[in-house]
Amino acid sequence: MRKRIASTLIVTVFAVAPVAAQDNADDLLYNHALAAGYKAQFTCSGLWNGGKTLENITRDELTGIYPRIASIVPTLKTEIDETERQVKVTYADNAPPRIAVWNRRTGCTSLPVGFGGIKTGAAVKLRDFHDELPWPMGDANAVSPDKAMNALALQAVNGSFGGKTSAALVMRGGKIMGEAYMPGHDKHTGQRTWSVAKSIAGTLIGHAVLSGGIDVKKPVQVPEWQSFGDSRKTITLDNLMRMASGLYSDTAGNRTDPIYMGAASVGQRSTSWPLIRRPGTYFRYANNDTLMAVRGAQAQYDGFDPYAFFRAIGMTRTYAETDWQDNYILSSQVWTTARDLTRLGQLYLNNGIWKNARGEEQRLLPESWRAYVAAPSGPQPDRRFGYGATFWLMNKSEGIPADTFAGFGNRGQYLIIIPSMDMVIVRRGYDTREARFNIEEFTRQIVAESQ
Repeated sequence: MRKRIASTLIVTVFAVAPVAAQDNADDLLYNHALAAGYKAQFTCSGLWNGGKTLENITRDELTGIYPRIASIVPTLKTEIDETERQVKVTYADNAPPRIAVWNRRTGCTSLPVGFGGIKTGAAVKLRDFHDELPWPMGDANAVSPDKAMNALALQAVNGSFGGKTSAALVMRGGKIMGEAYMPGHDKHTGQRTWSVAKSIAGTLIGHAVLSGGIDVKKPVQVPEWQSFGDSRKTITLDNLMRMASGLYSDTAGNRTDPIYMGAASVGQRSTSWPLIRRPGTYFRYANNDTLMAVRGAQAQYDGFDPYAFFRAIGMTRTYAETDWQDNYILSSQVWTTARDLTRLGQLYLNNGIWKNARGEEQRLLPESWRAYVAAPSGPQPDRRFGYGATFWLMNKSEGIPADTFAGFGNRGQYLIIIPSMDMVIVRRGYDTREARFNIEEFTRQIVAESQ
């Protein structure tokens, strides 16, 4: 008996050590795969969505990033194919490189870990922009300079409000009154929106409500939730847009690294979380809520087409990116310019009506949509900003009109819409945790100067 116990103990000791070592090696290799995916995706998007130089991408997009991969990214070799618009990043000797591929409609797509490569042998067709059209369909006659607004925009870029500002823009009465950019950026430079994409998602859903007859108060038709007995079938589109789904997620904010960097699809990663609260009773900010709202809208409306919608309002340099299974990653993966975000704000000032290049008016959002997205009718976050439906609310900010609503995104992306002042404010940046932009103070000073 003693021999048997001793023998078992020895076997156990020798069995555990290699498994632990293997786990550590696998974790390290996976982190390298994520880092390579991140570098491929952001280099691809920065070059061909953003029109940025490789130097600026390295400086701005590949720094201040997730600690998990921050030290790995600079060590990885990058190969860029300008003709076929592909980026490959090598991360291991015994694995294929991570690949991101660009197309003119949806920008860059990250291909799965282990994907062996693609070669078409043909140049990729580029977008056309029509900058010569009158503002806001194009850039002609866009600016009506105001000394005070220009000064505040410059102060933002120069660091007076904190953070690292790449663009600041103020529009009132349909004209750009103040506009400034950091060196290396201009009116046509694109950046990732991060979570401002959620507000863009809400806008696209609004268009689907108008055009496809979707009812936000009815259960959302996420295909993976339709099996018998699946309680998630009770979750409405409204619940998801208000971050009140009741779904569990692994972290606050619901990090989605496997989708953003690992090329897991939305269907693989975001549809499986369980329901732990009654929908509509608790606020929990989560990327998955937006991803599922969009997935449901796509399933219910065949005409869900961000590219066509953006073109209709002059947002010709905006790219809503997808995973490799054509699911839009509208929780974060949109690239756009400061001026294109301003155009989106103008659509809300117009209460959903847009005038095209021929001067014809068209309703693109339901008449009640602006009031809907800006209404704090769901459970509210315990912080100084309220939440509507995919938009944050600045209704408790002193010195700022109570009807102000906004898209907020990581690293200091802001789209501020103030209907009562016919005003849109946009700020883009590359902030870090240690240095953040004070959007309340910036907005407050613009409002004060506009009185």
